[in-house]
Amino acid sequence: MTKQRELILQILTHSDRHLTADEIFFLAKLQMPSIAMATVYNNLNAMTDAGMISRVHVDGSADCFDRIVEPHDHLRCDVCGKISNVRIPDLKAGLCASVGSEIHSYDLTIHYTCPECRKKINS
Repeated sequence: MTKQRELILQILTHSDRHLTADEIFFLAKLQMPSIAMATVYNNLNAMTDAGMISRVHVDGSADCFDRIVEPHDHLRCDVCGKISNVRIPDLKAGLCASVGSEIHSYDLTIHYTCPECRKKINS
């Protein structure tokens, strides 16, 4: 594994949130000033293709990247935009039963107001 790829993986592993390619580039640049944006994009694409990370499509904004590759869904705060992971047991089985056919994949983002934003709103 290249030093650049190791750095990107380290950034994603130690982040407490989902990061965009631009955010990953900024954090990588702090530790490796010579890294290029194209290198970050190329590595993110290669790592996604290899199943090392997952890409989270966010309507209306840049895709984010997630170190968790096991099937899971996402919560998106409509106030601050933060994306969090959520696991809904047996959702795929329920969807298959509902449509009467095997589902190959699905992408679910649940919109809500996160606890931090609710506190600010209610203060």
